[in-house]
Amino acid sequence: MTLTTQNRLTVAVLGPGGVGGLLAALLARAGHRVICLAGENTADALRGTGISVRSGLFGDFTVPVEADTELREPADACLVAVKHTALDAALTRVPPAVLGDGLLVPLLNGVEHPAHLRERYRPDRVAPAVIRVESTRTAPGVIEHGTAFAEVDLTGDPVPQDRLTALAEALSGAGVTTRVRADEAATLWAKMAFLAPMALLTTRHGLPMGELRTRHRDELTALAEETAAVSHACGGPGDPTASLARYDTFPAATKSSMQRDAEAGRPLELDAIGGALLRAAQRHGVPVPVASRVVRELREAGH
Repeated sequence: MTLTTQNRLTVAVLGPGGVGGLLAALLARAGHRVICLAGENTADALRGTGISVRSGLFGDFTVPVEADTELREPADACLVAVKHTALDAALTRVPPAVLGDGLLVPLLNGVEHPAHLRERYRPDRVAPAVIRVESTRTAPGVIEHGTAFAEVDLTGDPVPQDRLTALAEALSGAGVTTRVRADEAATLWAKMAFLAPMALLTTRHGLPMGELRTRHRDELTALAEETAAVSHACGGPGDPTASLARYDTFPAATKSSMQRDAEAGRPLELDAIGGALLRAAQRHGVPVPVASRVVRELREAGH
């Protein structure tokens, strides 16, 4: 796609790590203006060297980007690619008055963050997205993309359709398979129903997926069933066999991001995933004894 001034977007990326850095680089390579928002050291590094990507899907390339510690002018969209544990501190880099009419696009795990963000930003401009990708920042501005795919589902019940479509076209034109989904709750719960059992149990047992799905199959099945029941009550998919089938396709050495955070001593998204699951279950009266026990054990372990 050849960009014109009409379809060239200005996109801010809050948190240019593994996911944010990959999207920033792809959008910049496609001709969009990209402003990465990060701490002073990272911003300096990005201004000096741009972002370098190594990817079997997208190739190896380096592209210049703009970088700052704070958004200082309006943008068409701001992609939020930090984790829940860093969200509130990171949002100080995106003043609502400066973002104004631009979309705020959180690429976060969990289901509760859109309501939180809509208290701070224009509710009809918060457009939650779900991303499926494995991408790691190995140094400031250095991104290793490890999967043969990068897919985004973009949603937002109160967001004007034309705004979602424009961003989806930009991401698709940059190489990211992007779909606009009509039902926000269903979109977010589709990922939650798949992610929660995997994240909670790989972290609880300290095992990669290959060992988890064989040594703890019954527990994985029970947790997938509970999560699917909560998802169904919240308007999402309710078939646990779909999640279990996907787990079985993963390479045996696959680890969840929560597990990698635990191994590295980083804060976990336990409340955003496990806590949110339990709160939704309580609201809808869905019994979740396995989820309750696993979350309790993770918290007792100091997570």
